Amino acid sequence: MPLTVQDVDRFEASRPRLEAIAYRLLGSASEAEDAVQDTFLRWQGTDVDRIEVPEAWLTKVLTNLCLNQLTSARARRETYVGQWLPEPLLAGDPMLGPADTAEQRESVSYAVLTVMERLSPNERAVYVLREAFAYPHREIAEILDISEAASQQIHHRAKKHLADGKTRTEVDEAAARQIVEEFLAAATSGRTEPLVRLLTGDAVAVGDGGGKIPARTRAFEGALAVATFLRGLFKPSKAKRALAGGSPEIHATTANGVPAVVAVLDGRVIGVMCLEVTSEGISACRSQVNPDKLERATRHWSASAHGNPLVEAAF
Repeated sequence: MPLTVQDVDRFEASRPRLEAIAYRLLGSASEAEDAVQDTFLRWQGTDVDRIEVPEAWLTKVLTNLCLNQLTSARARRETYVGQWLPEPLLAGDPMLGPADTAEQRESVSYAVLTVMERLSPNERAVYVLREAFAYPHREIAEILDISEAASQQIHHRAKKHLADGKTRTEVDEAAARQIVEEFLAAATSGRTEPLVRLLTGDAVAVGDGGGKIPARTRAFEGALAVATFLRGLFKPSKAKRALAGGSPEIHATTANGVPAVVAVLDGRVIGVMCLEVTSEGISACRSQVNPDKLERATRHWSASAHGNPLVEAAF
């Protein structure tokens, strides 16, 4: 039976929530969009009048599609060229989903999405549904076809795996801009000392080029090593301009709720560096430069208002 207009509208009303769940589960906006579209195809192919609770049915179908995808994604990421990092979402992107509680904001932070790669598919699903969307364990158990006690145990195990002993500092938009301004001033000073002062002693820097843009396969570790790398990264050179196709503008924004440096060239986002901030300083710089993972960021950037760049010509 073909879907009625009301049936389509019912699905579309759930799309933002479904996309937000899928993004947290997969760490990829493009894969999240595909999973939600596959969920729609299953909605289209069933007798929706027999579904008592559409929201629960859609969540169950989507979650299981994502679990299947996570299993195959693990094999793909084992052969991924260089470091794998999630696809960043810029401030205001609806796929970021709910951000009313600290747990919701934490679940979509770039740091947590990165660390969630360590979890099993079931651990990731339970963590996301519980922490970001406040599903009771009874409903999670029904979605995953496990017992309620198993859901509680998996949730406890997932949280233990994700605990890293550091307390991230939440910042508002104004504070994020100030952090990025101070960071860029230090990074473009040509000296390592100002950067070292901003970084924690155990700071790390890692980048994802996907084999398409040069990026070190191992993380830089320690304040001095990270500062030295950043000083070189922001030092102008003909080679960098040739690689990028020009000299990008550098803007301050937030991505996944943390301060972010965005490099834009001719309206195209060519790099997003997320800064993880603790009470001791910047503890991590995670850069996404794989062009395949910046398409949504570019679309969002082009469709949204943004201020003047902090740096007119970075290279």
